Parts: sequence; structure tokens; C-alpha cells
Amino acid sequence: MNLRKDQCLLIVTVLSGVTQAEDDYSQYVNVFHGASGGGNRFPGVVAAPFAMVKLGPDVKNGTADAYSGYLPEGNIWGFSMMHESGTGGAPKYGVVSQMPVVGNVSDPLADLSQPRASPDQGGVGYYKSSLASGVTVELSATEHAGFYSYSFPGGNPASVVVDVSHVLPSFRGLGWEQHYSRGDLSIFDDDHYEGSGTYNNGWNLSPDWTIYFCGKFKQQPSYSWTFKGNTSASRTDASPLSVSGTARLGGVFNFDESHVTSIVGISFISSEKACQNLEDDISEEVELRSLVDNAKSRWNDEVLNKVQISSDDPEDLQLLYSSLYGMFLIPSNKTGENPGWESAEPYYDDIFTLWDTHRCHTALFHIIQPQAYEEFIRSLIDTWRHDGFLPDARSSNFNGRVQGGSNADNVLADAFVKGVRGAIDWDDGFAAMQTDAEVVPANNFDPKSPESSTKEGRGALPDWLQYGYITPRFSRAVSRAIEYSTNDWGLYQVAAGLNKTAEANTYFNRSRNWRNHWNPTATSHNQSGFVVPRLANGSFVPQDPATCGGCYWGDAYYEDNSWIYSMNAIHDVAELKERIGGNPRFVDRLNKIFDLGFFNAGNEPSFTTPYLYNFVDGEQWRSVNRSRYISSLYNAWEKGLPGNSDAGAMESNLLWQMIGLYPLTGQTTFLVLAPWFKSMTLDLGDDKKLSITTTGGDRTTAFYVQSLTVNGEPWDKAWVAWDDIFANGGTMDYVIGESPMHWATGKLPPSPASG
Repeated sequence: MNLRKDQCLLIVTVLSGVTQAEDDYSQYVNVFHGASGGGNRFPGVVAAPFAMVKLGPDVKNGTADAYSGYLPEGNIWGFSMMHESGTGGAPKYGVVSQMPVVGNVSDPLADLSQPRASPDQGGVGYYKSSLASGVTVELSATEHAGFYSYSFPGGNPASVVVDVSHVLPSFRGLGWEQHYSRGDLSIFDDDHYEGSGTYNNGWNLSPDWTIYFCGKFKQQPSYSWTFKGNTSASRTDASPLSVSGTARLGGVFNFDESHVTSIVGISFISSEKACQNLEDDISEEVELRSLVDNAKSRWNDEVLNKVQISSDDPEDLQLLYSSLYGMFLIPSNKTGENPGWESAEPYYDDIFTLWDTHRCHTALFHIIQPQAYEEFIRSLIDTWRHDGFLPDARSSNFNGRVQGGSNADNVLADAFVKGVRGAIDWDDGFAAMQTDAEVVPANNFDPKSPESSTKEGRGALPDWLQYGYITPRFSRAVSRAIEYSTNDWGLYQVAAGLNKTAEANTYFNRSRNWRNHWNPTATSHNQSGFVVPRLANGSFVPQDPATCGGCYWGDAYYEDNSWIYSMNAIHDVAELKERIGGNPRFVDRLNKIFDLGFFNAGNEPSFTTPYLYNFVDGEQWRSVNRSRYISSLYNAWEKGLPGNSDAGAMESNLLWQMIGLYPLTGQTTFLVLAPWFKSMTLDLGDDKKLSITTTGGDRTTAFYVQSLTVNGEPWDKAWVAWDDIFANGGTMDYVIGESPMHWATGKLPPSPASG
């Protein structure tokens, strides 16, 4: 049931009779962009950037994991209020579910799933499923509440099953599946219901966590009853009907009407707070159309209209605005919904994960939504204050799991060097980073990496402190070491900015420790010198740089091989070039990464590699060439991403290609590529803008930079700094053409750890 291009364009331009204004950029959002083909993006309703409620269908299709709940093929078995977006590993959430059923329900725990009569439709703030049973389901939402509109076929009773035990399963057999632990539900005399569900595990191996809910129907049920396991009960008087326990449980509501509307609020605090959220967000008089309009307004004002382009090509517009939308689905802003501690600070959860997003997503998050970005930084620091460590990943209010380094350090450093201050306590921020750098986290005995913590911090820190490298007694030893080096570079940046001279010296030196894994005699495909495993006695482990075993949790490298990780010390590129053998050998190595098939656009460790040509005089054109190749791997449709969205990391990577720049995290440097459009304007807030123009060529065949002017002045460098174009806004005017041109004759990009 893959959507054709014409179907996608239809559903983003006409939604339930809602008219589209000319300046409504939400009309170009294809919510199914990247929702299949491995992109795993959530296509359901997210009423505002980072909204806590993500209301959509849960689909089952054999043993396929439905990471975001959605699959293009299979039966819908519920519509639930919480989902992640674009993640791998294993599904998370799929809780607070309803399922419409034609007729009376005799066994609410039977398979009530339904095929779809036609492909699902959706747009910003709206989702529609047509079930084979004849039921049409339309959804909308607010940040803390959901709206269900059911149209049942006439002539039959209508039922809605509320299944508290509903949770997205995983079939991978890796021990990352979620579990229902217990629940409760009460139906009151006014027919509204309240309750909670408690669940555990999932990809981040979280212990029990609880979500509370409060729901009501606009139509009065003709009959309602609860179930628990194989037992059931119905209300015979005005007292509440309640059920609780560890067995599967829920409620069934029967209606004589063919049209039924359900509204539900959720909260992590209490069912009373869920009821308050429902009352605050959705009155009983609210109609679906107004909720859709509000959602479109929020997305337009807060994200979509921040980027405007000259193109009127429908696919350009759909790819741009669908990518922007996909960037801001998660994390979730759960401010006021933190059950772990009381704080006046903002609180963001569903960070899935900074390992994926720190390379280019967070840098664009900062630019597009600077106020929310400051809140996000404050939330990271506040998590350290109360939980003891910064999260690299966090979901259901629990840190976990760490794939490599402590990459919140990179995110904080990037914000610090770009001047993000506001209400951030940077002394606490640095103390949080130092916890990562100096404190060994308690082992959580993850079966996939039982030797050290995957919950938070740096599990391989004992070796890092003792040897300055990581031995094979720790899994992912080499890839962790490369990331620990960039993490320590982040600590150096903040320490230096806070005038902590001794600490700055320590972390500057430690940021060079990636060099301790460099074996100059390791060879592969006529290249010498690669990062490889190293034993406690100092000897290198024989390792073919072109292989990495399974490239997974138990191996020396995570998700990529030594060819890629050897290029990841982006703060020390001048040293890297020297070790490889100088500029010609460096260019040859970059070329071979592509020619030999080592580059994978769907793996984040590869993200920066294509643009390292900018560190060689006269070779910037090759970065542009690689950029155009990577862009060709994307399209605006359902299978439009070259890998997991990874919480918007993949979309942000494409957006930087459109802009024609690439960020180096933890530095103020942006590598110059070549923008896509004749003109693009980025709204930076506070009446500041970055205007980017191109003349003289075209995006597909004549895209090489011939000359560049920055802020009206001729520019001869293959990079710009934050202060040049972002701190106060600016202009970048390119002349592009068919042939490569040696225009960047000035100073090479900074390599600050190489001095």
C-alpha cells in the first residue's frame, strides 16, 4: 500500500475540506515522508513542534517491528497517543490506545485488528484511516490531548475498546521489547474514564514508568463495561466502575449513534493532571477542523516559515518542508510533566539519541528554534542535576542507551561556543560535562554490552583515564575512543571559555587521544594508517580496516568501519592529514571511501566525511560533488530517506545540503558547499536573517562554486564562522557554474587541536 506521488500531493493539499492559504507552508508537508522503506518516521498527528502527544495508528504485519507504530502494509490494531519518530533499535510507546469495532464486543482481548480499505491519509494536524470494517477514523490533537472522530457504518451497534495493556511489541529477539506491567481504569457516573498504565523495558531498558489518562465521549454511551483478563463487569448504579491489576485490562463503550467523538488527555503526573490537560486543551465544543488549523498555525509560525526559497517546484517545496517538519517531531517537550523531580527548568524527553543528532541536527535546531534550543540545553543540564548524568539518550523519563561517547558534551559545547546564554547556568553545564569525563557510571549490565554502562556517561572511562585509549575489554573500543576525543574537545571549549585554564589544558590534551589508536602500519587498499584496537601492553591488534565484524554492540567499531572512524576527529584534521601522508593521500583516501563503497549516507559516523575535501587547497569542488550525490539519495515521498530518520538527523543532513553549508559540531566553523536554490532566506529570530543567493548555474548540472561574496565582500575561504553569518545575520552570494573552479585560495578551515 505504497502511496503514489499524486496521492501524496493530494493529501497534503486537501484535508477534510480545510482550505489552504498561499502562505501556508504546511500544505507542502508530506507527513508520510520517510514513514516506510526503513525511515521509520511517525506520520500521525503532532500538533506542534515537540508535542508530547503523538496520536496515530499502530499496525501489525507478521513479525515486522513497527518502530513508530506505522507500517504501510498490515492491520491496524489500535490508535494510540504516544510514539517516537524515526528510531531504530526497537519500538517505544504505543500506549493509551483505542480501537473502534463494528457491533458488540464479546472478547476485548481477541484480535480486533482490521485491514485498511484504502491507504491512510494525513497532513499537519490531521490523520485519517479507513478500515475494512467500514469505520472511518479521523484524528487530531493538541500538545497534551487527542481527538478521535469515528464514523461507523449504519445499522450496527458501535463499540470503542480502550485497552490499557496495549503497547508496541518488538519481534527482533534482542531483549529490547516493551512489557506491560500493570494498569487501572475507572468509569465514572458521567461516563468519563480515568486510569493509568505502567510499562517497562524498550530500547533504553527503562524500569517501570507510568502514563495517566482521562477520556470522555461527546456522545453518551448506551452501555459501558470493564474487563480484566477473562472477567468483565458493568456499572449497575451511580458508583464508579473500577478495575486494576497486572492482568490485561481496559474498558468497552457501546453507542447507538454512527458518529462518535472521543477526547483524551494524558499526563505523567496523575490522572487528575490528565483531566486538567484535557480540559485546558480541548473543550467539548471543539471541532476537528479548528484543531487542524491550530496545528498548522503552530508549525507555520514556529518552524516552517523560518525557511523560504525561490523555487515553486512542488517536489522542492515538499522535500524542504517535509524535512523541516520531520526534524522537530522529537524530542518531546514534557515541561510540567516530569514525574522524577520538581524544577522550574524546562524538561525535554524522548532524546533518541544525541549520538544520532549531535553531528548536524542540533546545530540546525539552534538556528531554526533558538528559544526552544536554549530550553533544551537547560533541560539537559537539569537532568544531570537530578539524575546524576547528562543523557545521551532518554525516553520514558529514563536515561539510556549510550552507543558511543557522551555526546551531550558535544551539544553543550556547540551551544557555548556559539554564544547561547540566556538562563543557562554554564558553571553547572561544565560540571555536568565533567561528570561524563571523570566519573565512571554504574554498570547497568546491558546484555549487549555487559562489561560497562550503556545507560549514561562513558562506560569505558577506566581505560581512557589509565591508558589514554580503550582496550578490547570494552566493546566498541575504537569508535568509543574517537567519540571520547571529540567529547573532551567539547570540555576544552567550555573550560577555556569559562577561564578554567588547568581544566582546559587537561581536556585539550585528552582530545588528542584518538591518536593513540592510530596504527601507521595498518594498511588497506593502498592506504596506510588507521585507528585500530589496542591492548593494555600498548600493542595493536591486527585488524583489517575494511572490516568491523558485525559493526554492532560487541564489536570494536559501531555501525561503521575504520575507514570511516579514522576520519572522525574533526577537531584535529590537520594532524589527520599529516598521518595519512599529506594532501594527495588525504584526497585519495576520501575518494576511496566512496569508490570502495565504505560511505553509507544512512550511518551518522559518515555524515561529515564527504566535506573534508574543504581542508585541502583547491578541492572544495569535490565536497560539492559529494553533496549532490548524497542529495540524490533523498526524495519527497514515503521511501524518501536513505536510512532511519533517527529523530530527524537524516532530514537535517539534507537541509544542510540545501543551505550549502555543513557544521562542525563543537566549533564555530561551517564548511562551504553549494546551495540548491536561486535564493533562500533563513529567519534567525530577533529580526536577523541569513540571505543566500546563487547566479550563473543550476542545481543539477552546473553547481560548482565559481566565486562567493559574504556580507558584500569577496570571500576566498572554503568555510565561514558563526559570527560571519549567523550571530547577526548576513548574506552569502554565490556564482556557480559547470566546471570546478579553484576559488577558495585563502586560509584553510581551522583544525584547532592540531596546533
